[in-house]
Amino acid sequence: MKRSLVAGLGLLALAALPASAADLPRGATPYRAPAYVAQYNWTGFYLGINGGGGWGDSDWNNYGISNKPSGGMIGGTAGYNWQAPGSPWVFGLEGDIDWTNIKDTGACGGLLCETRNSWFGTARGRVGYAFDRFLPYFTGGLALGDVEARRTGFAGSKDTNAGWTVGVGIEGVIAGNWTAKVEYLYADLGNTTCSAIACGTATNVDLQLNILRGGLNYRF
Repeated sequence: MKRSLVAGLGLLALAALPASAADLPRGATPYRAPAYVAQYNWTGFYLGINGGGGWGDSDWNNYGISNKPSGGMIGGTAGYNWQAPGSPWVFGLEGDIDWTNIKDTGACGGLLCETRNSWFGTARGRVGYAFDRFLPYFTGGLALGDVEARRTGFAGSKDTNAGWTVGVGIEGVIAGNWTAKVEYLYADLGNTTCSAIACGTATNVDLQLNILRGGLNYRF
């Protein structure tokens, strides 16, 4: 009888094994590291277009007036970025040339005095800190452009001047090698000297501009 009891208990134990195995927790899914996504590298040459507007101040010192020139601008851009290996810092050089229609006219001595700027260009350095595909930056350097002063009935004067500019901006990747940017620049183009023959009374006419523009670049 003892043998029968032992045999019966053994059979019961064997029968319970599959059910017990089914109740055991399954092995955890093997850990997989997230796929590595390479950080965007800003190094390289680029070409682009830009457009926007400018507004500013122009003093006619011997007439005691100040015009407020404003208008649109559009042109081209070329530059180069270098991103330090393993670092978010980006250093670059950028140049641009724009056609502009920035002007204003005010009353002076019973006539009209107009200040006009018809082209504007820069050669600037850029320093940015990349957040992967977004690049905020500071910029500054040389500003070039014409300063034209005209008084009704007189020939007026026009000079091509070299001045300075500083500003800030942000650039971001939109698709592949295409990037878009928005930037603000402050520029001082100095002045033109309008003689008594050219303006009726000898005067200096200066021009300072605030510029807000957007751009689209393709990096090679």
